[in-house]
Amino acid sequence: MAALPFELAPAIAALPFVSFLIALLVGAFAPRLLPKGGAIPGILATAGSLVLSVWAAVAVWNHPDGMYHDSITWVAGVGDAAFDLQFGILLDPLSTMMLVIVSLVAVLVHVFSLGYMNDEGETGLPRYYAGLGLFTASMLSFVFASNLLMAFMFFELVGLCSWLLIGFWFREPGPPSAAKKAFLVTRFGDYFFLVGVVGVFATFGTTAFVGSESFPILADQVLAGEGASVTTFLGLDPQAWFSVLGLLILGGVIGKSAQFPLHTWLPDAMEGPTPVSALIHAATMVAAGVYLVARIYGFYALLPQVMALIALVGGFTALFAATMGVVKREIKQVLAYSTISQYGYMMLGLGAGGYVAATFHLMTHAFFKALLFLGAGSVIIAMHHNENMWDMGGLKEKMPVTYYAFLSGSLALAGIVPFSGFWSKDEVLYEALVHGLESPILLAAYAMGLLAVFFTGFYTFRMVFLTFHGKPRTDTARDPHAVGWNVKVPLVVLGTLAAVAGLVNMVPVAEVTGIHLEFLHDWLDAGPEALTAHHYADLIPYASGEIGSPLLTVLLSAGVSLGLALSGAGAAWLLYDVPEPIRHTDRLGRVKTVLFNNYYQDEFQVWLANGVTLPLARVADKFDQGVIDGVVNGVSSVSLFSGGRIKRIQTGVVSNYAFLLTMGLVVLLVFIGVTGGWF
Repeated sequence: MAALPFELAPAIAALPFVSFLIALLVGAFAPRLLPKGGAIPGILATAGSLVLSVWAAVAVWNHPDGMYHDSITWVAGVGDAAFDLQFGILLDPLSTMMLVIVSLVAVLVHVFSLGYMNDEGETGLPRYYAGLGLFTASMLSFVFASNLLMAFMFFELVGLCSWLLIGFWFREPGPPSAAKKAFLVTRFGDYFFLVGVVGVFATFGTTAFVGSESFPILADQVLAGEGASVTTFLGLDPQAWFSVLGLLILGGVIGKSAQFPLHTWLPDAMEGPTPVSALIHAATMVAAGVYLVARIYGFYALLPQVMALIALVGGFTALFAATMGVVKREIKQVLAYSTISQYGYMMLGLGAGGYVAATFHLMTHAFFKALLFLGAGSVIIAMHHNENMWDMGGLKEKMPVTYYAFLSGSLALAGIVPFSGFWSKDEVLYEALVHGLESPILLAAYAMGLLAVFFTGFYTFRMVFLTFHGKPRTDTARDPHAVGWNVKVPLVVLGTLAAVAGLVNMVPVAEVTGIHLEFLHDWLDAGPEALTAHHYADLIPYASGEIGSPLLTVLLSAGVSLGLALSGAGAAWLLYDVPEPIRHTDRLGRVKTVLFNNYYQDEFQVWLANGVTLPLARVADKFDQGVIDGVVNGVSSVSLFSGGRIKRIQTGVVSNYAFLLTMGLVVLLVFIGVTGGWF
């Protein structure tokens, strides 16, 4: 049993890729032969990936090394200074956990699409399901990539797929614009990532994640004075140069995971189909950045300044995005800012040294955020594709399955005990607190993350009350469109997971009762003896502090977090579970205007592009054409002019050549006579 999943590991990504080819080719040449526009091949393929992913996870658990790793040489290096480019597969506790998450969410999104896309008579379904298949295959390949170069390639392919799917309705004005914005903003971050990959190659001669010659191991040896020296640049010492490399890779992470300031693409991405939003936000593109930091966590753990910056960016993003979610009118917009905020928590956890805490939140968030987006999709179907929450209300009685599933996801998102989000978010905040006691920067990041808990509870239940409670505010809400089993089944599955997934790592309960309930810690600690996973505890650059005792610290952290979440939910109940809820948002006045316009970040970016970047580009263009090209063209003109004059003496007449030789000799003799023979 142990060897079979390893041999079949490429099939985890190959199956969705096959569904992509089927939907693309059959849909193009014989669409009548394609069942449900490509949905059935997609469902079967992602279900197969899920089975193989679970099988691989079991095999990794039973394997004595705790991992499978194999690679092939893609391009062989030439010469002593060259290095090989390799493709490889790495299956360890972290990657197999993520494979299960991605494939599970993907199969549920495919099933849900039967109700959201097929039942609505949508055109272009083969293109839609081809995009989903390629998106899923790209993310799965990224997850089990064994080196940074391979990860970068699939990182980019994930971005391409998001562009295709966000712009699916390309005949409308909004989706193509949103797709281009997502592509360009994330590409900006990926430029830094690419330079970082090249820098890692140039420094270590490898980008492997694991093994004695992996770059995290080599970096640790260099900093410990135990390994051979490596190539550094810009005159920096190894510690500073490694920090530069970490920041360059972090640029790609900030773009993909929509962290400040490269987060502005994500709300616009709601222009795509809602099932695509669920896949992007929960398990694929936005998750890719956070997963990458976790994947090379052994390298980041060596860089205390970079770790502090990761925590600060995460804490600020968590609060910043949460404030914008409190005034949005469209249900998917609220969830978009929620996604930005929640990935901020994951970055906070990683920067605080909470490797397991951040990974735990990555897992629970995948379930409850996919649930909330699919629940929003169910509401949108019922409202005849109207997403404005002001036009809803009273859907609780009309859509009980959607309501209770959505409520489960909302309780998890808000961090209400005992739902899954409470356990994971609380552990992130706990890690930030105990390590923040020794780090002012981390303590500030913790404070921002803690304050964001209140806003999270507020905007989450504001969304619930506006959508499902009270009286219907429009005729559509009074008589909503019915949804089928293909919509309800994914909601029930994800609603159950949102409620119980937190049981795998109940740190507060374990501290209070003494009962071992930290199964995720055990799972991640079972990985290879390398600097990629469970050595995080020995590498975090912060000293751990406690308030009184460990038990008191846990209870204080959990109690304050839960109290803030309940306070936010209570405030939303007082203001929005009322007959006329709109007036409470309008009473915010200018604050509402600023928040509704997202602190005018888009306007600032447009000004930056038109007012700063474009004039500088014009000046640079004039300098290039007037000075650089002028010099080059001037030299060329002189050469052409001189050549044109000199070529006239090349007449081909022998007597002319004899005359020129004689005149040259006469001139030379005259010169010698005048100078006295001295040259």
